[in-house]
Amino acid sequence: MHPKALLEAATDLVHRVLRFEHPADRVVADFFRDSRALGARERHALGDTVFAILRELPLLRHLARSGSGEAERRLVLLAWGGNAGYLRAAMSDAEIAWLERCRATPREALPEALRHNLPEWLAKRMQRQLGEEFWPWVESIGRPAPLDLRVNVAKAGRDEALARLREAGIAAAATPYSPIGIRVEGKPSLHKLALSSEGWIEVQDEGSQLLALLTGAKRGEMVVDFCAGAGGKTLALGAQMRNTGRLYAFDVSGHRLAALKPRLARSSLSNVYPVQIAHERDERVKRLAGKVDRVLVDAPCTGLGTLRRNPDLKWRQTPEVLAKLGEQQRAILAAAARLLKPGGRLVYATCSPLLEEDEEVAAAFDASETGRAFRRLPVLELLQRAQVADPASLVSGPELRLWTHRHGSDGFFAAAWERLAA
Repeated sequence: MHPKALLEAATDLVHRVLRFEHPADRVVADFFRDSRALGARERHALGDTVFAILRELPLLRHLARSGSGEAERRLVLLAWGGNAGYLRAAMSDAEIAWLERCRATPREALPEALRHNLPEWLAKRMQRQLGEEFWPWVESIGRPAPLDLRVNVAKAGRDEALARLREAGIAAAATPYSPIGIRVEGKPSLHKLALSSEGWIEVQDEGSQLLALLTGAKRGEMVVDFCAGAGGKTLALGAQMRNTGRLYAFDVSGHRLAALKPRLARSSLSNVYPVQIAHERDERVKRLAGKVDRVLVDAPCTGLGTLRRNPDLKWRQTPEVLAKLGEQQRAILAAAARLLKPGGRLVYATCSPLLEEDEEVAAAFDASETGRAFRRLPVLELLQRAQVADPASLVSGPELRLWTHRHGSDGFFAAAWERLAA
């Protein structure tokens, strides 16, 4: 594609993304589907540019004000993720001079808000929570996430999967904590590998893998993934169960559950039952009350632990959304808890770093009437049983707490309980 046409396409895409009407990855995917003239390299460059803009939006808008012309075009020039020399052919002499001045601006002299690139409400919360670790966390979420894979233990071991990846010329290594995880360098086309089509591997962040391991599903049990989404953790649980027992994947979104079906077919699991529910009080949920061995609640949340992958979330979430989510999280946790039989395990998790969605929800459950029928389980012991490496570094008190700057994963929280005998 000619540099001028590519710059125009990038400007158009950024304009669409910055409306914040839909998640950025969805907008990008829709744009690519409608732009068949774009090659793979051009798609990578456009995608990288969009997410670079979202990561540093206040800073780039600040720099863009010193130029002239369309704002979105200036943002693209500042954040371009492709061959800069190639795009230079589409720029005017004035734009080239302006861009060089912007790149010479010393970042350390800028105000805090232009260095952390967070909305004020979120920055204040994280500064209180992290103290001196705030800036290392900011730096970590400003980098793209690595590509993590989970090995389908119902089909293969990690060493075998690693060997096949290396035979395919893909640089890969074991994840530092998860015993079933692999971290891959770069962005290889995994879907072209037999390893993927045969269901040996699934893309899944290491932190998400740890949530499934924490649930500890076993052969022959009845297990519920209460907020299954597209089913990444559902598949991990089914593999833990060695394709035995009964595993329900509940979600209110039929669209998300539909995305599970092709992955389920590749996995060869036959013990998974996807069920679309209307809400947490659905009759199909109530019918399982007191019958279930394990329940994983990966609750709807702000998703702010995934800012490396979804930087638009920091501009789409608000304190008002956070308050509504807190109410929903408490209701879902209470409903899911009623499914457990005595001795059954309940795991509550989010991909959020915020206390309001994590420790405060767990504490409210402990104090509730339903919560008094449960006792807290120390997450450290559960991780040790799951053969997770260096588990002590992953916990805060009785709970799992993963940080991107410490652990290299998305940010996750989890707490676990056991149902007491009546």
